[in-house]
Amino acid sequence: MSVNVNRGVSDVFYRYKMPRIQAKVEGKGNGIKTVIVNMAEVAKALGRPPTYPTKYFGCELGAQTQFDFKNERFIVNGSHEASKLQDLLDGFIRKFVLCPECDNPETDLIVSLKRNTISQGCKACGYHGVLESNHKLMTFILKNPPNSNPASQGSSLTEGKRSKRSKRNGDPNGDQDDQDSTLDTSGVDNSIDNTGGSDDDQTEWAVDVSEEAVRARMQDLTDGAKNMTISDDLEKSEKQRMDILYNFVKIKRDAGLLENVQTQKELLGEAERLEIKTKSPLVLAELLFDQNILAQVKKYRTLFLRFTLNDKKAQRYLMGGLEQIIAMQRDKLMNKVPGLLKVFYDMDILSEDCIVEWADKVSKKYVAKEVSQEIHDKAAPFIKWLKEAESEDSDNDDESEDDVEIEYNDRAQIQLKVTPQPKPKPTVDDDDGQDDVDIDAI
Repeated sequence: MSVNVNRGVSDVFYRYKMPRIQAKVEGKGNGIKTVIVNMAEVAKALGRPPTYPTKYFGCELGAQTQFDFKNERFIVNGSHEASKLQDLLDGFIRKFVLCPECDNPETDLIVSLKRNTISQGCKACGYHGVLESNHKLMTFILKNPPNSNPASQGSSLTEGKRSKRSKRNGDPNGDQDDQDSTLDTSGVDNSIDNTGGSDDDQTEWAVDVSEEAVRARMQDLTDGAKNMTISDDLEKSEKQRMDILYNFVKIKRDAGLLENVQTQKELLGEAERLEIKTKSPLVLAELLFDQNILAQVKKYRTLFLRFTLNDKKAQRYLMGGLEQIIAMQRDKLMNKVPGLLKVFYDMDILSEDCIVEWADKVSKKYVAKEVSQEIHDKAAPFIKWLKEAESEDSDNDDESEDDVEIEYNDRAQIQLKVTPQPKPKPTVDDDDGQDDVDIDAI
């Protein structure tokens, strides 16, 4: 019979299930012990090694634990009812399995041996953070990372170490002798005698030194979003990587952190790590813009500049994102297209070259072709003004070095309805006190 991984959820359609714990009491007197018959299956459903919940039980009950990997026997000394162990398992799930953000159990534990920390990454919502806990199990996890494979060392976690010591002592049969001496008649490895974590510091553990394990342990935490590395992210499709960035930006947006300089650097770092920096403006536009885009672009100006400044490709993707927003808010934004482009132009988020190149070709890449054509038609007066202003600038270069400043914004909505007279290229509107931004200085 299966139960919900998070037993606090009563939804019958909850898709995260695990087998109910089955326990069998063996022995009597001082040798009584409880074998968790299906611990391997339960642990697999939780995405954790079976030693973790078994050790957790030992810590909570103050009992010794034993592991026999060959026979998949996971034992807690003493007599314990299955229902009691099931209740204890709920505590393990809350502390070491469920995501603190979305409460889903789709998490991985990442152990940094260098920094002696344990991080948790959620594949459901994109959350990543250091696991904060003072539980005794933390010590056990640090010494036995999830990527290590104790079973490959034999029936005992310490067998590999003992074998090496035996060989150094000149005993060619050390492997067999040690193995026989540590197994009782039931085939259970008694060499690991853990009493709630008190003997951890005295136990020598074998470490998986395979190439894959070493690579996983090298996922050390660094500054910013680059510490949020799941080793196989770059092997995922571009769409999946875009989804990872989407979830990351959404979390920061909902927390109201997008105007924070450090957060902006984290977003840029995550986009670079996922190798989708140039396409990131599509994600930003989808998450940050709606019918109030004119106010929103001023709010998030520096964030967009980090992605688009001096990057024509990123600007072209942003143009695609703007087309999608205008199409979704057609009734409220279509007539504002000239003024909208002017704002992005004045703020240096979109360059003149990018806007002119976009205007030369109607594409159905982001929206229906007829919608794209309508957007281009609405933008035509601004494009014409932009080209004429550029031409006027060229004619005046040899005549005068004085620039003529105009307040285009004050007349944009009226004059764009008629053919504008040739005007010199406008300066950036300084009404908001926004000067040219040096990204490196932010």
